[in-house]
Amino acid sequence: TSLGVASAQRLLEGNLGVGADEASGEEEEGEAAAAAAAASSPHRPRRRERERECRREGRRLQSGESATTAAAPAAVPGDEGPEELGDVGGSGGPGRTTVMIRNLPNNYRRAMVLALLNEEGFSGLFDFLYLPVDFNSQACLGYAFVNLVRPEVVPVFWKKFDGFSKWVLPSRKICGMSWSGPHQGLAAHIERYRNSPVMHPSMPDEYKPVVFSEGRRMEFPIPTRHIRPPRIRHLRTEPDPAQPS
Repeated sequence: TSLGVASAQRLLEGNLGVGADEASGEEEEGEAAAAAAAASSPHRPRRRERERECRREGRRLQSGESATTAAAPAAVPGDEGPEELGDVGGSGGPGRTTVMIRNLPNNYRRAMVLALLNEEGFSGLFDFLYLPVDFNSQACLGYAFVNLVRPEVVPVFWKKFDGFSKWVLPSRKICGMSWSGPHQGLAAHIERYRNSPVMHPSMPDEYKPVVFSEGRRMEFPIPTRHIRPPRIRHLRTEPDPAQPS
């Protein structure tokens, strides 16, 4: 089975329990594994390289380096849409529901992405949204993760936003779609982010992932352990009118 798009969620902020030396060792092990597997899979080296780039990006965000120019992981052969993979409805596929919206304008904010989804007819049809942001520049990284409430919604959502370009701000970007991986589903994303540095109280609300129930924003489940704040050079906070009272 294809790995699809490498996980930006898993690598964006990193594991707080892993030190720099340990992370470096993991990267070296990944390089060795990629070299050993090169003969058996022509796509595996590219995937390994993309994973290493995401790990380095996650460490840069942790240490406060700028990531404004970072791009979403590139699509690879095998990252087909829902119809090609038979993932929807009663077709016998795994029924994946989490997708990545790619190539968003970098000056878009979470509230703008949320408004876009609602205006295009998907209000109440998604229960998770996360728009990763460069903590230093306050610019989004150009992609967002969305979990749809049912597998049957995925083909309609995919078709709507694959090639979308009707932005409310001037931009020549053309949107693309891919699967989220390895995390799929609402529960997996809650567990992924509830203890993440992005959920630290010092972080602006608009930087954080949000969850919904029938179109209404809900409180994100509380963390299960102490959250360390991310290391960033400066932080500007602004009120978010969409935050629940």
